[in-house]
Amino acid sequence: MILTNNQERIRFFRFLVVGTIGAVVDFGTMNLLTSLFSIQAIFAQAISFTCAVISNFIWNRYWTYPDSRSKPLRHQLLQFFIVNILGLAIRTPLFKVFEQWFTKGWALIKPPVFSPEFLGRNMALATVVIIVMLWNFFVNRYWTYNDVK
Repeated sequence: MILTNNQERIRFFRFLVVGTIGAVVDFGTMNLLTSLFSIQAIFAQAISFTCAVISNFIWNRYWTYPDSRSKPLRHQLLQFFIVNILGLAIRTPLFKVFEQWFTKGWALIKPPVFSPEFLGRNMALATVVIIVMLWNFFVNRYWTYNDVK
């Protein structure tokens, strides 16, 4: 198992911290785009995902995997981008399904503070962020950052 040695546990913890920063960027951007600019959630989540990926690459390159410098930056960025594009391909259809499902559920409850749409899209985003985070960690660890011992 990947997390059996202490260094891998530290990397995973750092990856989670970076992912948390990315989630803040992701949620903040999506909610800004949907609330202030009335961009449809399905498009806003793709834009917010891209912003989070850029943030995550920088943090992962220089903090999570600082010992991964044998590959040129451009090559590593391309690999990271490919992994994340595949993550977006996993995330987008799941987001659409979960958004509809959570929004319908919240509409039945009729929450007093936030709209069912707001709660539905944010719960959908939280769900797909977790799913894609696992994909991203394992594929990036063994492909993008495979030069790390």
